[in-house]
Amino acid sequence: MHCPFCRHTDSRVVDSRVQEEGTVIRRRRQCPECGRRFGTVETATLSVIKRSGVTEPFSRDKVITGVRKACQGRPVTDDQLQVLAQQVEETIRSQGQAEVDAHEVGLAILEPLRCLDEVAYLRFASVYQAFDSLEDFEQAITLLRTEQDAQPAPPAGMR
Repeated sequence: MHCPFCRHTDSRVVDSRVQEEGTVIRRRRQCPECGRRFGTVETATLSVIKRSGVTEPFSRDKVITGVRKACQGRPVTDDQLQVLAQQVEETIRSQGQAEVDAHEVGLAILEPLRCLDEVAYLRFASVYQAFDSLEDFEQAITLLRTEQDAQPAPPAGMR
């Protein structure tokens, strides 16, 4: 790290603080040459490799934009979409890779979206998984019903 004042090529870390749920580290540094202090911010980057081969930074906003289209007319709030985007990012970051394929992002969206709204899930899955026929929809709906039937029913007062 170059000193922004004298351009010396070294600096000493005086203090470090983790922020924004551990994705950002702020460091206070001191130059051994001129003695002045300055701050730096370090972030872990996560890149998405698109189908075209272009690489771009991961964006929660892009996740929200894509999912919002599937949620049109559904009782889903912006706060719920924010939480979903955070879950998707956490899922992807937990893989421990600096670059992920756009397909992996889509897969990471499916499960939290299914939990949020099944109709929006079917809409998103039909585009993302390129449903070609009614049979594709029927299979997805059958799978959803099977999973619902496997879950225990809520107590009588909670329905």
